[in-house]
Amino acid sequence: MREDSAPATADSASDPEDSEKTAVFRAVRTDVDVDKDSGWFRPSPRPEAGSAGSSTFVPLRRDDDLPRTPVKPEPKPEPKPEPKPALTGTERTTQQPLPPKPPLDLLAELTNNPPPPPSAVRTTVRRVKIYAPLLVLLAVVLGIVQLVRPLPEPQLTMTAKSSFTFDGAKPDLPYPTDGQSFMAAAGLGTVGSSGEQKPVPIASVTKAMTAYIIMRDHPLKKGEKGPMIPIDKLAESEGQKDKSDNESTLNTVKEGQSISEYDAIAALMIPSANNIARLLARWDTGGDQEAFVKKMNDTAKELGMTNTTYTDPSGLDATTVSTAEDQVKLGLKIVEMEALIAITRLPEWTDASGKKWRNWNDLVPFNNSLGIKTGSTTKGGGNLLFAAEKKVGKTNQRIVGAVLGQHKPPILDTAISASKAMMLATQKMLTNAPVVKKGEVVGYVDDGLGGRTPVVATADVEAVGWSSVTVAIKLSAGGGKLPQSAKAGTEVGVLTVGEGASQVKVPVALQSDLATPGIGSKLTRLG
Repeated sequence: MREDSAPATADSASDPEDSEKTAVFRAVRTDVDVDKDSGWFRPSPRPEAGSAGSSTFVPLRRDDDLPRTPVKPEPKPEPKPEPKPALTGTERTTQQPLPPKPPLDLLAELTNNPPPPPSAVRTTVRRVKIYAPLLVLLAVVLGIVQLVRPLPEPQLTMTAKSSFTFDGAKPDLPYPTDGQSFMAAAGLGTVGSSGEQKPVPIASVTKAMTAYIIMRDHPLKKGEKGPMIPIDKLAESEGQKDKSDNESTLNTVKEGQSISEYDAIAALMIPSANNIARLLARWDTGGDQEAFVKKMNDTAKELGMTNTTYTDPSGLDATTVSTAEDQVKLGLKIVEMEALIAITRLPEWTDASGKKWRNWNDLVPFNNSLGIKTGSTTKGGGNLLFAAEKKVGKTNQRIVGAVLGQHKPPILDTAISASKAMMLATQKMLTNAPVVKKGEVVGYVDDGLGGRTPVVATADVEAVGWSSVTVAIKLSAGGGKLPQSAKAGTEVGVLTVGEGASQVKVPVALQSDLATPGIGSKLTRLG
């Protein structure tokens, strides 16, 4: 043991535990002197190199003399991958941006306060704060749009029954035993018929279509005579056929004269002048009689006269054929022409020369007969298209009938007699019945937003008909627009019972005030 290790030994002896645990000993510094006065150690001066007292280290062996053993380099340990820290709100990846943070998280970063932990309540509150203003704004916009939108047009709706049927069995009229017949009431429909409805020659009943077309295309106003029609040479020469061919003609006309439209129609329908029928056809079409015949057939199709064929304007040709039903369809249109009915109901007529001509229809002027047109030929027999009217309640009801193919002599008288029996029976069976009473609610005005204002009849309403017949009931605005608001009692429509000439019309009025839809109705409207 080295001498300079003695103090260390002494120190270690004082603490056996330290001596056992210490594996390396420190040498006592020799370059320290002890101050004899104070007892403190102090460093002694180092001897200079080569001076006495200095020592030199002499190695016992050089490193070069030692056998060299190659030193194997120790492998460097691979660096352990450091765990990636969890992504925080402020980190971003280089691959994709982070989604935007909720507004409260951004607010927390700006105020340096951490966001509260998420919860269902906080999420709900946050959503309410975000979306509530948007919903309020949307509601305001929708409300404004609803308020400024145009209001829908009010509509009139009927609550009363749409039809009325008269009690009793279907009537049985005294129809002729031969030929065919048909009976109807204007606006009410068919009363009945007899015989097979097949096309047969109708003779001068044809002139009813000729008169209808002339009056339709050249209408006359009440009290007017209409335009003057020149008499040509053909009309004059044909007027003399009453002597040579036993035709019905107006034999007082002369070439160069003129006849008014009114007088021409009267000559056509009362003395049944064939020459005037042809003159009217030429006048209407500019001289083309065949063009007028085509117009007759076109009109028949328009009226639904499917079993009718016209070949001449007078009916002298046996090839002009029709049925009783088809002729009644034409008659129902004729009774709507007051100017024409004013002529057909005359018992006689006086021409320009002063000659009087009697109406071949002996039904006029009796029993409210309206006349119309007779026709008779050997081949066609006796025929009559007739009309009449009856005052029923407040309605002037018109009826139309036809009897064709009566060959029992005298043929025309037979047809007139059968027609009279049918006409009187139909007039007798016509009656009226109350349908709606004054003040009864018949419908309401719908403002289109849920508001309904009742409407009532302003007078008693009666239907015209006969046993077993059904009449239609309709409610309309009367051709005008309904108001958005009006006082009680304002007339806003018309209640109509029946159709055509048999119609009964009564105004309807508001039962209470009709108010403009309120703000609540406007805001909640749909569609």
